[in-house]
Amino acid sequence: MNAERTRSSAADAYTEIRRIRRFEEQLLELQRSGEVSGSVHLCIGQEAIPVGACWAIESDDPVYATYRGHGWALAKGVPMDQMFGEILGRDSMLNGGRGGSAYLSYPEVSFMGENSIVGAGLPIAVGSALAHARKRSGRVPLVSIGDGAMNQGNVHESLNMASVLNLPLLIVVENNGYVEMTPSADLTATAASERAAAYGIAGHRVDGNDPHAVMDAIAQARLESLERRRPVLIEAMTHRLGGHYSGDVQAYRPAGELEAARLEEPLVRLAAQLDDAIVSRLDEEVDAAVAAAVATALQMPQPTQEGVLEHVYS
Repeated sequence: MNAERTRSSAADAYTEIRRIRRFEEQLLELQRSGEVSGSVHLCIGQEAIPVGACWAIESDDPVYATYRGHGWALAKGVPMDQMFGEILGRDSMLNGGRGGSAYLSYPEVSFMGENSIVGAGLPIAVGSALAHARKRSGRVPLVSIGDGAMNQGNVHESLNMASVLNLPLLIVVENNGYVEMTPSADLTATAASERAAAYGIAGHRVDGNDPHAVMDAIAQARLESLERRRPVLIEAMTHRLGGHYSGDVQAYRPAGELEAARLEEPLVRLAAQLDDAIVSRLDEEVDAAVAAAVATALQMPQPTQEGVLEHVYS
């Protein structure tokens, strides 16, 4: 575990989560104004999971995220201005505007990328875990998936393979209560943390709205995974405070659900542990940093026709 991050305070956690929250809110504004082409999938409400997890792992542990992965990228250390630039389609230092919102990556900080196919990050992470196990590198890959992805065939096959091959691997299931626009309970009979046992994998459940609880759970799981040379699954319980995607009007939500969820979301919990003056100062600092990052991104050049084949591999 990163020794510096073990001393995280409520103020540190609030700042990190608020930074991701404001990034997502600003991105939604840019999308609605036409600056961002297409839709975006935001992690508003779920930010404590990537923050806590990235505090727990080593800086060079590779991370593979879902298409709702902006929070994971930022928590892993991807520069915010470059994130905005990439999603705006500018010639960023990430993927030159080719990756956009759902496919961006930045191996320089071991953020290996998002994946727009549900559950598809897991087989990739299994391959990564196999490579690191063979090299005895001491790295433990981490992959995030949604709870709906647990019903995908490729996820079943990957969990089975990771178990059979005795691979150190962390699988973080972000259970936000919905499989796209359908309540999770309507589609899944057994919790992900309980289903892990069917693969011979340890499964744990954690409060995904508490970054310190997530940090402790992931840190313990990482030690367990390395010592036993086994995959470990962590189901983090949270709530998505926005739509499945930026155009989702959320007509499927029952009355009062969002209001109740907002009382338990990470920023509200952390703010209750801090003085109002500190919260106001942190908000101002984060808002200024996000505004500066957007301004920098908007000044980035557009990709050129001459470089159309750059950042493209087959």
